[in-house]
Amino acid sequence: QVQLVESGGGLVQAGGPLSLSCAASGSIFRLIHMGWYRQAPGKQRELVAAIASGGSTNYADSVKGRFTISRDNAKKTVDLQMNSLKPEDTAVYYCTAEVIAGDRLFSGMGGDYWGQGTQVTVSS
Repeated sequence: QVQLVESGGGLVQAGGPLSLSCAASGSIFRLIHMGWYRQAPGKQRELVAAIASGGSTNYADSVKGRFTISRDNAKKTVDLQMNSLKPEDTAVYYCTAEVIAGDRLFSGMGGDYWGQGTQVTVSS
């Protein structure tokens, strides 16, 4: 089994910063991509940012220039630094990963492994 545990989040005023962190643990052979999705009330879950093990990144257009994703391969962690937050960033944020587990079974991003979700609320 693979576990993803998130920390961070909370309430912030518009324009402020907030950071999220996610740690992976369990039976992991290889972590490939790690990333963050979010889901606002009444909306579909959407990809916010992802990062490959080599460091290449991908961002949703709505967060480019404001959010920065980073990872520590040795610690199996991924962080999301969110700056210049807007009320429309309000959502539950979920960590996910593309994993080859210890039994060599593959699970893609947004597949089997998700964090518990952490609420981010941006007040106007």
